[in-house]
Amino acid sequence: MPEPDAREIPSLIQKARQGDEACRDQLFQMCRSYLGLIARAQVETWLQVKVDASDLVQETMLEAYRDFARFQGESEQEWMAWLRKILSHNVADYVRQYRGTAKRQIGREVRFRDPGESAADARGAPEPIAPGATPSQEFLQIDDELRVAAALGQLPPDYQEVILLRNLRRLSFNEVAQEMGRSRPAVQMLWMRAIKRLQQVMGDE
Repeated sequence: MPEPDAREIPSLIQKARQGDEACRDQLFQMCRSYLGLIARAQVETWLQVKVDASDLVQETMLEAYRDFARFQGESEQEWMAWLRKILSHNVADYVRQYRGTAKRQIGREVRFRDPGESAADARGAPEPIAPGATPSQEFLQIDDELRVAAALGQLPPDYQEVILLRNLRRLSFNEVAQEMGRSRPAVQMLWMRAIKRLQQVMGDE
């Protein structure tokens, strides 16, 4: 499958509204990996036992396809935000269904940190958010989110998981270590390698 390019989204939206079914299918298909990534980030460990992220994606895609005529936006930002909103509502519904109340904050934006930020972390210092956009944050602007999701899918499972836990679920390194059953230094090293590999896959090196 060719690399997704969010710059195509406005044109695909326009053509889909004009009745081009092939463009509508392409519009949805190019966002599937991205939605899968967001779904995995939003599904807590306790919920993963009951709900598969792919089921949430499928339900979201079906709802968006059914209600496409209601979408009023034109840009890729509006399109992606609309899909994320539907997905977040579905996640919240599952949370209420299985736990009775939504105790999780839904709809966190996807943001990555640059490997350089972890230098202090490796020495056991606090984990500050660096001011300004780091290189890895820059390639996660809206026009690259689809590419990031596609690139993550090419990484080994342990690389995917450490990025998912650290950058999407925003767990501390101690929490990531507990989730993965490894030591904190081990997950920090794994995370740095994973981010560097992700950048390589995306052509940043």
